Amino acid sequence: MNNSELAETVAASQGLTKADARKLSDAVLAAVVDAASKGDEISINGFGKFKVKDTPAREGRNPATGEAMKIAASKKLTFAPAKAVKDKLNG
Repeated sequence: MNNSELAETVAASQGLTKADARKLSDAVLAAVVDAASKGDEISINGFGKFKVKDTPAREGRNPATGEAMKIAASKKLTFAPAKAVKDKLNG
């Protein structure tokens, strides 16, 4: 499912125009990104949790040359689904 399909689904279920549904879905996703960029945990009841995790710097290898190289520390956004979502996925 992409952004347009999500907007169509929301529009159909809530009686909105596709444009309004797209604005709504974009606003929700922007709020999640803004909170994550601040390092906040985003918890949506019945759906799951988004958390920001730090990945430490490490040493890796260049696959083309085999030369050792330093991989910089970074942050990543992880998602842990709620029990209800897991149950629906697994039947």
